[in-house]
Amino acid sequence: MSGLLLQGIINGLIMGVIYGLIGAGLNIVFGVLRVVNFAHGEFVILGAYFAWFLLQALGIQPFLAMPLTFAVFFGVSYLLYFVLIPPLAKADDPEISSLLLMFGVSISMGALMLLVFDADARSLSFEMEPVFLTFGPVVVPTVRLVALAAALMIVAGLAYFLYRTHTGKALRAIIMNRDAVRIVGIKVEQLSAIAFGLGIGLAGVTGILTALVFPSFSPFVGADYTLIGFVVIVLGGLGHPIGAMLGAILFAVTEQVASIYFNPSIATICGFVLMVATIFVRPTGLLGRQALR
Repeated sequence: MSGLLLQGIINGLIMGVIYGLIGAGLNIVFGVLRVVNFAHGEFVILGAYFAWFLLQALGIQPFLAMPLTFAVFFGVSYLLYFVLIPPLAKADDPEISSLLLMFGVSISMGALMLLVFDADARSLSFEMEPVFLTFGPVVVPTVRLVALAAALMIVAGLAYFLYRTHTGKALRAIIMNRDAVRIVGIKVEQLSAIAFGLGIGLAGVTGILTALVFPSFSPFVGADYTLIGFVVIVLGGLGHPIGAMLGAILFAVTEQVASIYFNPSIATICGFVLMVATIFVRPTGLLGRQALR
């Protein structure tokens, strides 16, 4: 295996885990609420801006800002759920209404971030020594490896929550059969608010990781992350949070390896071709709903 190809695979794995967190947050909200959150990418960027503010105003380093970011985003979005989501049930067509609502939230958040932070790209200045680590022919920025470690810890925590706690098991039960969960007396409304808070909280924390891995961020790139989230959940399986991780890694590795041999535009197209091929072969995604059990 050539050093250049190995470099592409390693870069794809790092980016794939972070993409997977984007997809996992989006998938939790969709799986439990059946709401397509078009504003998910904007929440990712808002998380990056929140970490940037904490660094500039209070001197809190990005990795230390992650627990605070999750707590703030979870708390605010938990309350926001009761303002935005329950009224949709009274609409003539709840699904279309939810699409329009979240699309409006996406546009509003982008406009507000543009107003508050202006259009200039920002970055999280976080330096580590040594700046790069070398593994044979592969050279990786140290901050990317630390971001990967943080992302893997978040993934492990999310998996433990969903598969080992009563609340997590209840959320998976709602994803599989919402009506059956209501029959046995589980409070779906409260759990839905928790799912909304968890999905947005993950988006905020992932925003910090993306700001560390990529050189800059701005109010204009939120839609890009939303699109990536949709791609990885289609690959992994709609409504399957952990499946999003597998889909994200496949997408990112395909994109990074293709970029070695083609220009970046063609490399991105290769990722979308993988998604389309997956839909034809397995319409329910690579894992499907059976993996939730």
